[in-house]
Amino acid sequence: MPWRAGERVVETMPVGFMSLDADWRITYVNPAAVQVLGQSREQLVGADYWTAFPAVGDSDFGRAYRTAMATGEPVTIEGFYPQPLNRWFEVQALPADGGLLFYFADVTDRRVAQDRLAMLARVSAELAGTLDVETAAARVPRLIVPVLGDWCVLTVLDVDGRPQDVGWWHVDPARRALVERYAAVRLASMPVTSPVVRALLGETVLAEAEDVADLMPAGEAQDLLRLLGPHSGLTLPLRGRGRTLGALTLYFDGERAVGEPELATAQEVADRIGLALDNVRLFAQQRQLAEELQRSLLTGAFTHDQAEVVVRYTPAAEAARVGGDWYDAFRQPSGSTMLVIGDVVGHDTAAAAAMGQLRSLLRGIATYSDAGPAEVLRGLDASMAQLQVGTYATAAVARFEQTPDELARGLTRMRWSNAGHLPPLVIHPDGTLAALADWRGELLLGVDPAAPRGESVVTLDSGTTVLLFTDGLIERRGDDLDGGMNRLRAAAMDLAGEPLDVLCDELVERLVHGQPEDDVALVAIRLLPQLPAGPTAG
Repeated sequence: MPWRAGERVVETMPVGFMSLDADWRITYVNPAAVQVLGQSREQLVGADYWTAFPAVGDSDFGRAYRTAMATGEPVTIEGFYPQPLNRWFEVQALPADGGLLFYFADVTDRRVAQDRLAMLARVSAELAGTLDVETAAARVPRLIVPVLGDWCVLTVLDVDGRPQDVGWWHVDPARRALVERYAAVRLASMPVTSPVVRALLGETVLAEAEDVADLMPAGEAQDLLRLLGPHSGLTLPLRGRGRTLGALTLYFDGERAVGEPELATAQEVADRIGLALDNVRLFAQQRQLAEELQRSLLTGAFTHDQAEVVVRYTPAAEAARVGGDWYDAFRQPSGSTMLVIGDVVGHDTAAAAAMGQLRSLLRGIATYSDAGPAEVLRGLDASMAQLQVGTYATAAVARFEQTPDELARGLTRMRWSNAGHLPPLVIHPDGTLAALADWRGELLLGVDPAAPRGESVVTLDSGTTVLLFTDGLIERRGDDLDGGMNRLRAAAMDLAGEPLDVLCDELVERLVHGQPEDDVALVAIRLLPQLPAGPTAG
């Protein structure tokens, strides 16, 4: 054969080499091939290729070799050869003298390294893309099996420090139900000396599965572990910042070994999971703190014997940030009721601080002066300039007032002024909406304290509902405020007959599904049937 001239080179080269004749008989193998294939030259030379390597027949390897033989064109292929080799190979098949010449190399180490890097990248991407512990815990096991183990169980400590198995996966679909059941019952059967308890205390534990089963009391968990039949398990702590947040248990079937590379990769995965879990919990704590701070700066429940007032605040879903949205409801010295809605530019602690300052200033001006909405906004703008409050804000102020004659007739006047804010939404008792065609969105606060402020007045019947809200209620990506206002109007008409608290809750749910892109502040008043009680009321 042509290659015999270079036989000495072929014999000594580190790459496996094999030649086949036109009848698929093996005619030669070099020492590197013998070492990789685990069979002697005497066993291979003269043997039928398909008999010597039965797993090749219906594989990608076999199909590629038949194509090369039929077309006379060389092919290169990389793939996994199962038992008894259980290795990855890269093979180049070259047609020659009616047969084939194979050059091949074991690339298992490279493929394993690539798979581990890809797995680490997938785990990192999955963990970075969620702020929900349960969702992340359920998905991660599917990413690390079978790269790190044949199956696994992920344990997380809940807010009370109790361990819960929240994620699991098995490479064999037929055995996943067994693993799910095992994860549901195993922790109750684990003594304090078990690997999972030791890992929750910060220790990495490699143990024979039968030894773990022997530690467990007789029962379902022990039976399931023996039925699943791993030969060993590796349990690693999930470490956060100075604390352990859970444990990852990897199980190994057959003769799969755990060497230093496998241990290092598993520890890297466990550390990434632990850090992600810690981030999720820190985010939840910060979000709760931010929301509590925001709510502490807002008005509590407001009661009135002649009107029902409901307030709602929902923070933005995307970040644990305090913001500048605020609402207020209070009585003025005259007895009139004043509602306020506002939004300071920005979403940070500075915006929250400015919001608290403006809210207090406006409340003080309104309750001391007994002024109407326009004068209150003018006074607030002037105070902002005098006190050098370096911010901008929008606000709408509505005052509900009556003369004795209006009180006797069951009417209420709403006098309101708008500093760059969205107009109120007025729902008549019959469910129709007031037009408020003459509303004016005047200059926002903080631009020009000398800017004139106007007022609008509308007369309302008993049973009328008025909503003041921030733009977070109607904003939606890909849509403008007009579209949001149309959705709000439609929802308000549909819900007009509901109790006021139900109406407010349903509006938030329908428009932002409880997950607003921006903070939502809402204050609503429903005018009740009244009895004459004095010269003024509200």
